[in-house]
Amino acid sequence: MKSIKGPAIFLAQFADDKAPFNNLKNICEYMADLGYKGVQIPSWDNRMIDLQKAAESKTYADEIAGTVEETGMVITELSTHLQGQLVAVHPAYNELFDGFAPANLKGDLKGKTEWATQQLKYAAKASSNLGLSAHATFSGALMWHTVYPWPQRPAGLVDTGFAELANRWTPILDEFDKYGIDVCYELHPGEDLHDGITFEMFLDKVNHHKRANILYDPSHFVLQCLDYLQFIDFYHERIKMFHVKDAEFNPTGKQGVYGGFQGWVERAGRFRSLGDGQVDFGGIFSKLSQYNFDGWAVLEWECAIKHPEQGAAEGAPFIDAHLIRVTEKAFDDFAGTGADESFNKKILGI
Repeated sequence: MKSIKGPAIFLAQFADDKAPFNNLKNICEYMADLGYKGVQIPSWDNRMIDLQKAAESKTYADEIAGTVEETGMVITELSTHLQGQLVAVHPAYNELFDGFAPANLKGDLKGKTEWATQQLKYAAKASSNLGLSAHATFSGALMWHTVYPWPQRPAGLVDTGFAELANRWTPILDEFDKYGIDVCYELHPGEDLHDGITFEMFLDKVNHHKRANILYDPSHFVLQCLDYLQFIDFYHERIKMFHVKDAEFNPTGKQGVYGGFQGWVERAGRFRSLGDGQVDFGGIFSKLSQYNFDGWAVLEWECAIKHPEQGAAEGAPFIDAHLIRVTEKAFDDFAGTGADESFNKKILGI
């Protein structure tokens, strides 16, 4: 068996204009002091990285890697969550996602999609230049407005939607394949790929592309009331990344999964700092280790109550305590008697 690496941390929720979160060097020094060994970098944040430059200049990519390595850490993956979202956007959400793209593309749905597609292709080359093997993103959504439909969905709508999603993503997956990089979709409400079934339908449409894989984040499954442990049994061969994020779901007589249009603090389902929610991380780390997952355990901090700096400080030792040094021998080897084929036949009476 193989061992999970960590602890690492996703920088997206911590980047800020104030020190020490205002540039890659400062934030990495801060996180290294907390005990983290790796960082996942949001590629849309120019305070952290210039994605296009990292794709077009190996020298610049080496400088970025060197900045991280000087703090005693490594880059685990790049993320294009915001750009990936824009690969597929229903017109109803056009203006809501304007902030994810350059200002000159405001309101330009087609332009945002073209820009996002190019960003993903930059991410493939940049990941290669940085020596990475996996990449984090969202799928985007053309069908989310029909997820719980009334009136009912027209016949064939879902098939057409996944066909179009695959049409947009296949050239991107092919680009990542050129560089040997896995695209890991975070299965997430708001995305057309939000659970196992939707991932399977997408896989069918992209002809089971070997680069179409999963960023496993149990918090999103807690909020969907999905069995996140059995999910690993079903999809472990496609799980190439792991976000360590906690969540809780406490339905009442007044609200459930949909949250009643409430803010995060008032919702029945909400994200929490590690250890404050309901996720069985002991079970998760055991199952992932059982299936030889040797990627990084990356904290994604999101909590409706706790301050992010406290969440980050508590996250590193929490992950470290859950990492499993897998065994190289069976626990009952001491009782082994040794055998050969003739001895085995004698035991069987044959």
